[in-house]
Amino acid sequence: MTVVVSGVGVVLPRARTAPELMAPVAEAPPVEPKDLVGRKGLRYKDRATQLAYCAADAALRHAGLLDDGGLRVPGGSVAVVASSNYGNLDTICRAIDTIAEQTAAAGSAMDLPNASSNVIASSVAIRFGLRGPNLMLCNGATSGLDAVHWAATLIRGGRASRALVLGVEPDNESVRAFTGGARTIDGAAALVVESEESAAERGASAPAVLGTYVRGAGLGRTLERLARTTGDRPALWHLPEQRSAAVPDTLLEGVDRHDLAEVFGLGSGALGVLQCAAAVGWFAQGGAGPVYATAGTDADDASAGIALHGRAAA
Repeated sequence: MTVVVSGVGVVLPRARTAPELMAPVAEAPPVEPKDLVGRKGLRYKDRATQLAYCAADAALRHAGLLDDGGLRVPGGSVAVVASSNYGNLDTICRAIDTIAEQTAAAGSAMDLPNASSNVIASSVAIRFGLRGPNLMLCNGATSGLDAVHWAATLIRGGRASRALVLGVEPDNESVRAFTGGARTIDGAAALVVESEESAAERGASAPAVLGTYVRGAGLGRTLERLARTTGDRPALWHLPEQRSAAVPDTLLEGVDRHDLAEVFGLGSGALGVLQCAAAVGWFAQGGAGPVYATAGTDADDASAGIALHGRAAA
């Protein structure tokens, strides 16, 4: 089954569209969720969830699944797969500090829902009435690409006709303390992925096709497996984050490289979703040929990669 990308939502300080991920604006203020989705429903929600609301709204509208009247397809047909490694870290740290300094009873009842690691995925599903399968991934560098893969797996397995994929990371004092001072993207990206047949039935455009996904130990081996299954060298390579180890120059020599983390900050669990959104933006600007989105390092730890193709080349 062919799985296509039919919608993209980007909510970053320097990018609000997929093409701007490839050519960001020079300067921009932090994202203000109330300016994008209104104040209703934002109270007591952590920043990661608020950012996810904004990206989800943009992606669902771009795909033609949502308008001012609400969801235009049955809620049970739409899955939600979200990825964030630091999403509710500030809530957890605040709760731990409260318990340590006072007692567990002193904690805020309004913070309790935000202490659950799946708060982003569940809150988005409730807000938009998405009643399909609901997954939250928080598994390190490959989390965003794994989320895209699991969304495609749900569609191919017949569990949903389409899926909303979210990647979000907030920037706050707790995150910076945990990451050694690194600033995150403080934003979110979202994709709507669905079967080719589903998109065609709705008359929806599908600017990109999800190709091969591979996961294993070592970035070099991941790239080799992608190349074998794709059959072509990529025209563009979205690099993994290089905080722990730089990507060797010997990998995919001569292929254009793009480092989203260098431009926007630490992507972590959102990186893979951002990379796929950026590939859609590149195709929209006339880019042709396979695009590799990758995460992980060239050591023996987990690495993952997805090949994307422009719709005209599918």
